[in-house]
Amino acid sequence: MKVIVCSSISAINEVLQVKKELEKMGHSVEIPEGMKNEYLVGRTNVSTPEKVEDKIKFDVIKSYYEKIKLADAVLIVNPPKNGIKGYIGGNTLIEIAFGYVFNKKIYCLYPIQELPYTPEILAMKPIVLNGDLENIK
Repeated sequence: MKVIVCSSISAINEVLQVKKELEKMGHSVEIPEGMKNEYLVGRTNVSTPEKVEDKIKFDVIKSYYEKIKLADAVLIVNPPKNGIKGYIGGNTLIEIAFGYVFNKKIYCLYPIQELPYTPEILAMKPIVLNGDLENIK
């Protein structure tokens, strides 16, 4: 299965581990462009907020939209961030919506927490894996 991972760039270490595990299971895995770009990876510190100019310059939203179209499934890697377990940020919310519109299977690695847009996430019917990648099918 071709799995595309969506996550906050601050979760790079967990995303790279998930990628490795999924590939061992025989899946083809795509990770966010920001996690492949040395400049953007250097901005993973919470005290260094993402810049609008960077999102525009690297076209992070549109480029991932095109890759989501080609995937079989969307995996949301949502570890704790900013004191929120199961954090899902703005970009990831957009990417979940892309997957939903393209009728992709949507998986969430960890339970979805109460956020201002939790009803929208739940309406897209993600499958919560509770940390178990073996349930991606």
